[in-house]
Amino acid sequence: MRKKLAVMSLIVLFVVVLLLGTYKLMNSRTIQLFGGLTYQVSTKQKVVALTFDDGPTKNVEDILPLLKAYNAKATFFLIGKEIKKNPAEAKRIAAAGHQIGNHSYSHQRMIFKSPSYIKEEIEKTDQLIRQTGFQGEIDFRPPNGKKLVGLPYYLNKHDRDTITWSIEPDSYYSSSKDKINDVEKKVKPGSIILIHPMYDKSGEELKTIKGILQSLSNKGYKFVTVNELQKMN
Repeated sequence: MRKKLAVMSLIVLFVVVLLLGTYKLMNSRTIQLFGGLTYQVSTKQKVVALTFDDGPTKNVEDILPLLKAYNAKATFFLIGKEIKKNPAEAKRIAAAGHQIGNHSYSHQRMIFKSPSYIKEEIEKTDQLIRQTGFQGEIDFRPPNGKKLVGLPYYLNKHDRDTITWSIEPDSYYSSSKDKINDVEKKVKPGSIILIHPMYDKSGEELKTIKGILQSLSNKGYKFVTVNELQKMN
């Protein structure tokens, strides 16, 4: 009886460890089972990549002039169905010389999904991105940063990295002041900064973007796309 209980306990422990490991791997910004993953770049040059997730929405009309004022290039990880809904905004991003990345078509978490689902989500969005006029390399960022096996396998097979981030002030703070301070404390050459400005109606995210651009410019940083940053590695 004791031997049976010991075996059961070991099985339960193994399952718990396996589930915990799977959860950590799924949410990790820095590692995955195979394939390339970029969350920051090791460089001595004072450059950072400012990235925006989701959309595009009408907020693009306020973001683009702000970036232009600071001579900054950014990477917009757009959702396929939102590009289809707001093609003019997506075309403005491409015309302004910024990088457009793929953030899936429907923004569903791409874990425990079939290979055909993953393929369709990515390739359908790639096609919409090309229709904006963007001609550069299309990087991919997983919705909510979630990935396990299927997604990294597809990306690796097609010679594409998983792009995550090293700084995400939105996860910890609500006020623009706190977000800017968080970036100032954590930034270093090669950082990838994530902001979610597309659905904000309060103006706080726009203040955050302006504050980051001003603060880091004062420190001598330049803002480049993820593609450009990767070439500095």
